Amino acid sequence: MASRPFIVGNWKMHGTRAMLSEARAIDRAAQRLMQVEIALAPPFTLIHPVRREAEQIGVGAQDCHPADGGAHTGDISASMVADAGAGFVILGHSERREGHGEKDKLIAEKAAAAFGAGLKVILCCGEPMEKREAGKAVDHVLRQLKASLPDTIEEVGERLTIAYEPIWAIGSGEAASIEDIVAMHTAIREFLVKTFGEEDGTAIRIIYGGSVNAENAAEIIAGDEVNGALVGGASLSAESFMNIVLAAQDVINNQS
Repeated sequence: MASRPFIVGNWKMHGTRAMLSEARAIDRAAQRLMQVEIALAPPFTLIHPVRREAEQIGVGAQDCHPADGGAHTGDISASMVADAGAGFVILGHSERREGHGEKDKLIAEKAAAAFGAGLKVILCCGEPMEKREAGKAVDHVLRQLKASLPDTIEEVGERLTIAYEPIWAIGSGEAASIEDIVAMHTAIREFLVKTFGEEDGTAIRIIYGGSVNAENAAEIIAGDEVNGALVGGASLSAESFMNIVLAAQDVINNQS
């Protein structure tokens, strides 16, 4: 694991201004837990308010459009996301791939737009249960990842994070086994090194998402090549989210 775990809360389609109190509480706690990098991805409507409230944590978006502007009613461009105060964007989440029919090519175009707007990218990948049961999970994820990356990325190690999220584990309450998580993260690391070279390939963080909670976070984050976690429902309250962050800090303390 990297020396500083990256713990990201994805609020999905949750949150009104009343939840700014949760963001403030997370930010205050983060100021005491500097060994862990913490970020939130609220809905578009809360990016600017959360950025205004937060001093320590990162703030990002959950999606962006590949075009910089134009006749795209209801969409938000990467430059708009950046202007609102976001520093990163989550792309390729399975809920976008499945619920909105997003294909790898579109996600690669969105990633290129995000990098062009100066944003960092958390690129999601993961397999459905039928691929896992057929023994084809690794092949599926690596093909998906390769097709979802833009052709060129400058300073890739600092700007790209990969989030491995097995589709069947998201929101199910049951995370993948630590053995399966480590095996997939190791395969992704090997792919990244082969694709980007040793220096950049080892600098890219690989985080796990899929029913992460305070009870399983320490074991997951301590796994080989696991550099943090992408947290869904457990990030909606400061108490449950910070328990995961504390678990990450304990892992760092135990390894030092």
